[in-house]
Amino acid sequence: MQNPKKVVFAGTPEFAAEHLAALIDDEQTEVLAVYTQPDRPAGRGKKLQASPVKQLALQHHLPIHQPQSLKNADAQAELAAYQADVMVVVAYGILLPQAVLDVPRYGCINVHGSLLPRWRGAAPIQRALWAGDAETGVAIMQMEAGLDTGPVLLEARLPITAEDTSATLYDKLAKLGPAALLETLHNLEALQPHAKTQDDAAATYAKKLSKEEAQLDWQQPAAALERWVRAFNPWPICWLVAGQGDIVKVWRADVVPGSNTPPGTVLQADKHGIVIQTADQALRLLELQPAGKKPMPVADFLNGRSDGFVVGSKLPLGIL
Repeated sequence: MQNPKKVVFAGTPEFAAEHLAALIDDEQTEVLAVYTQPDRPAGRGKKLQASPVKQLALQHHLPIHQPQSLKNADAQAELAAYQADVMVVVAYGILLPQAVLDVPRYGCINVHGSLLPRWRGAAPIQRALWAGDAETGVAIMQMEAGLDTGPVLLEARLPITAEDTSATLYDKLAKLGPAALLETLHNLEALQPHAKTQDDAAATYAKKLSKEEAQLDWQQPAAALERWVRAFNPWPICWLVAGQGDIVKVWRADVVPGSNTPPGTVLQADKHGIVIQTADQALRLLELQPAGKKPMPVADFLNGRSDGFVVGSKLPLGIL
């Protein structure tokens, strides 16, 4: 067997940790060091919390670096001292300047959760689901200074089902990605000369999610809103303004026939669901979360709260 590839890994969330775990277990790879974002305050006590990548690196006694930036000469010299064959970057969250991209022998490669050039940017999984894409996947990319613009070394695809949420897609890609990454690393010398240049004209941008855009807009088609609910699950969760002005989060919904009434009209509110007219059909709300409570089936929600969803009344329209 050839000598293991010497790898420096850079990543932060659980998605990245899944890939680091695969590299640690792979006999053809030697992880020299791990880069991850600085510890962040989390939870009610706002105590500093290590990223999932750092926690895994600690378990395996790997050298850990948490620079605020890799733009300064000292940080770049520290990285260069490892003499890595390749740097693997997965959801790191810190910009890599060209000087860093040039350090490893084979450069830096990135695992991106979309089929590039579609959905470059921070939230590719959610945007693909929201847009109604039939499939998604992971792209293993040779990194350039631009945002997710580098040539694609290898991609792996999977269908998006009618039941998928961002959480389920995340889990599927977290299994698909590590296998694709290892295949790329094992064949890197053969793949690099044939990397596929991205078509910039076909690129779309997956901007970061916001709580504001998660407000349901009843002027949209029902099928789009149903995808909206799944795309924003588990964060930030879609929400609406009830008739009493209360903010209610929507965890699960489906599409049902509507009526010839204005968007936002409450058509039904019983144990089978709260049905709201949209631009075409209707959206039936099945699992809701009132402020300060846990998510609950609609039948439980309506116990004592039906005044916010009076049949025939009209809910405030969304802001989008």
